[in-house]
Amino acid sequence: MTTTTPVEPRVRTEPRGARHRRSAGRLAPLLPAALLLAVFFLGPVLWSVYAAFTDAALTGPTARDANFVGLRNFTRLFGDDRFAWAIWATVIFAVASGIVGQNGLGLTLALLLRGRARWLRNVIGVLLVGAWVLPEIVAGFTLYAFFTADGSLDAVLTGLHLPSPDWLVEHPMLTVVLANIWRGTAFSWMVYTAALDEIPQEIEDAAATDGADGWRQLVFVTLPLIRRAMLTNLMVVTLQTLAVFTLIFVLTGGGPSGATETVPLYMYQQAFRFFQLGQGTAIALVLLAIGGLFSLLYLRVLKPEVD
Repeated sequence: MTTTTPVEPRVRTEPRGARHRRSAGRLAPLLPAALLLAVFFLGPVLWSVYAAFTDAALTGPTARDANFVGLRNFTRLFGDDRFAWAIWATVIFAVASGIVGQNGLGLTLALLLRGRARWLRNVIGVLLVGAWVLPEIVAGFTLYAFFTADGSLDAVLTGLHLPSPDWLVEHPMLTVVLANIWRGTAFSWMVYTAALDEIPQEIEDAAATDGADGWRQLVFVTLPLIRRAMLTNLMVVTLQTLAVFTLIFVLTGGGPSGATETVPLYMYQQAFRFFQLGQGTAIALVLLAIGGLFSLLYLRVLKPEVD
């Protein structure tokens, strides 16, 4: 009896040059976008890194011929009490309006509206998204008219015979925090609404069958299932809040007496009011480093979930 050895089919190998040409053909449509990113993003970043170590200015001799000054801008920066307060004000603003305010309120609204009537969800959605899609400067002037003395809020409180402080003067940080929460909560609400809609109903039904009541189901089932969305939203909201400039500038201009002068406003003051462009770009690098630290922190927490 003879046995025949099965013949393995021959696999046709593609020449290496052909594979490279095909890969290059796939990447070719991306070249214009990559070029635009290099010109309009990477170029300014590299120039800012260079300018941060010079005495570049908007006026005077160094406006044309800047001199390399090493770490002098950073040394002067970290020795300035105004910058120390700007860092602290930025942390307060980011935590209160972004991490706690927008994130917490967005999650709460998404949970409360889950499973509600479609018309109610649509009405709330229009109100939230309407504030979010407004240009920041329009939102700033709208909120200024609301919070300023003799404004809309003052008229309402006076009509109810309630005390009405001058919000922009007496409670400036609270005012800008509330303003940023009003404008940005829609993003968190949309993220959490989408995440909650992705939870399989069978999992929650099984948890309810096992005796998990409302709070236990929320803490031990619902929130763990949307953990990745929560961390991603926290990272995005934090980075957006760190960069808020126009809203605070329109409402308070960083005042009164620097009470709401966050790092972006301090950077604007140095670069465009005192014309110290080198100092301003040094502040920009510090702000970039702060945002990078927050990103690394969130990514570190998110990594086990991704793995």
